[in-house]
Amino acid sequence: MSPKDAIILGFVEGLTEFLPVSSTGHLILTAHILGLTHNEFTKSFEISIQLGAILAVFSLYLKRFLTDFETWKRIILAFLPTGILGFILYRFIKGYLIGNDLVVVVSLLLGGVFLIFADRWCERFCHIDQVQKLALSKAFVIGLFQSLAMVPGVSRSGATIIGGMLMGLNRKQAAEFSFLLAVPTMLSATGYDLYKSYSQFSFQEFHLLAIGFAVSFLTAILSVKLFLRFVSSYSFLPFGIYRMLVSLLYSYFFLF
Repeated sequence: MSPKDAIILGFVEGLTEFLPVSSTGHLILTAHILGLTHNEFTKSFEISIQLGAILAVFSLYLKRFLTDFETWKRIILAFLPTGILGFILYRFIKGYLIGNDLVVVVSLLLGGVFLIFADRWCERFCHIDQVQKLALSKAFVIGLFQSLAMVPGVSRSGATIIGGMLMGLNRKQAAEFSFLLAVPTMLSATGYDLYKSYSQFSFQEFHLLAIGFAVSFLTAILSVKLFLRFVSSYSFLPFGIYRMLVSLLYSYFFLF
């Protein structure tokens, strides 16, 4: 991997992490297009540069993290399923799922279908306009949806947004709760992976991680702001269609 590759992957991560399109899936497909081998470092790089996106959300929502304890209750409950299952399935996910193009394209396709369904559902049934009004039991259910995102291509933000809308959150609140829930979820995932892998990295590889982190941070700040502005006025339909198109086009040109 070159510094140029790290910049491209950092940009893709920051742009897609909080969109319902699967950042992991896009990173895997981008790495394939760049001709990168999916070795242990590449896999860890794709996980670790999420720290940049985490810091972006934390900086944008700092006041809310420090003062909104009602939202924190719901974040903790929603985090539990992913935290437990992620710890148990870490080796299987990194060893067999991350880097698997076929898993990614199938997940992108099915995720697009479910996102469109949930968006149509939301037209009639999404009436909760504040996360604090969400029942604690429903927050836990959203966490179950998030745990599906351990499969590359599913999209963590997409799964939580779908879960949020099905639990009654309006589009903007479902997106914001997805952003907030990302902080403990992604921090634990990247922290655990770095703890397990950092001793194997060379100085050059740490340099590449730093580049990816910085690019991811800057891109994610812009992406979050634009995304919230978009969903305040429009539906998630374009993202569902986009997921299906990427899946079909990538399959046609690279898999079959």
